[in-house]
Amino acid sequence: MNTQPVLDGNAIVYCEGAFNTPNGKTAHGLVRHTRRYRVLSVVDSNYAGQDAGQVLDGQAKGIPVYASVEQAIQAATDKGAPAAYFVIGLAPDGGRLPAPARAHIRTAIEHGLNVDSGLHDFLSEDPDISALAQEKGVQIRDVRKTPPRSVLHSFSGNIEKVKALKIAVLGTDSAVGKRTTAWLIVQAFEKAGYKAEMIGTGQTAWMQGARYCLILDSLINDFVAGELEHATYQAWVERRPDVIVIEGQGSLMNPAYPGGHEILAACRPDVVVLQHAPKRREYDGFPGYPLHPLPVQIEAVELLSGKPVVAITVNHEDMAPQEAPAACLDITRSTGLPAFDVLVQGTDGLLEALAAYLKAID
Repeated sequence: MNTQPVLDGNAIVYCEGAFNTPNGKTAHGLVRHTRRYRVLSVVDSNYAGQDAGQVLDGQAKGIPVYASVEQAIQAATDKGAPAAYFVIGLAPDGGRLPAPARAHIRTAIEHGLNVDSGLHDFLSEDPDISALAQEKGVQIRDVRKTPPRSVLHSFSGNIEKVKALKIAVLGTDSAVGKRTTAWLIVQAFEKAGYKAEMIGTGQTAWMQGARYCLILDSLINDFVAGELEHATYQAWVERRPDVIVIEGQGSLMNPAYPGGHEILAACRPDVVVLQHAPKRREYDGFPGYPLHPLPVQIEAVELLSGKPVVAITVNHEDMAPQEAPAACLDITRSTGLPAFDVLVQGTDGLLEALAAYLKAID
């Protein structure tokens, strides 16, 4: 549920060749939820003619998929809602720009669209693309660009002044659905009448309009803890929410994208929700690196944080929807923790489990 007005404007999301794959997770997030744009369409020739929401979750969202950038731009114009933004929805390993995408980005700029990118290849520093953008009078925003060191923060201890229930949504792997679950928790608390804020820690959360956001994987290491603490503290000072939900990155033992320890150390969460894909056997994109068992990952989180993992949320990749309840039951039997597939089953059960901790800190 959108509780803020659209911040920027109408957008076409570019995801050629990657929609409905782990490399399209930025596009997936924008199709499911964004407070920053009004998403008009997705570009991916593999799913042209289909509804993006139907492809992802079996629920139509009124967001068509087009085969080309030109078709998407023309369709928006024909409907009387021209696009203002061309958003790169790709999230490839390493965050590098695929070579074929350059021509499509040029097309968007030539049609007068601003470009938002969350990749590590900065379009604003590309001589050819930046020159074209200047000629056409459009803006390029490289979301992953590191802020100047002069504006970054060091850890101060202010996190101890935050009285909201802090929930960290970590995962057993990268690209496992942490951000989606974090937003669903925020929305569930809001629907129940509580004030909730999201601390975004990646470029997609920024694109989705998270009010308090940092791009953890491009920050200078010395400032990671301080920026995490600062975002959480500012959310408390400025909004006085009942709940603050912190989006995880990577996983504690992922060999390529280790993450989570910084959040546990600097944000001092009260409880942890752990996202897990039961059918996944190896770390995402790295065959030969077996995923550590769920009980081991729970133990590692609790050992590092001194706080409990209170629920497991399930990513149902490679599962039929009807398999989700059995998978959740198996997890509960093996861990003793409640387990939920929030995309299939909704958030009522998870909200009930979390609300008990909200009352405990009152």
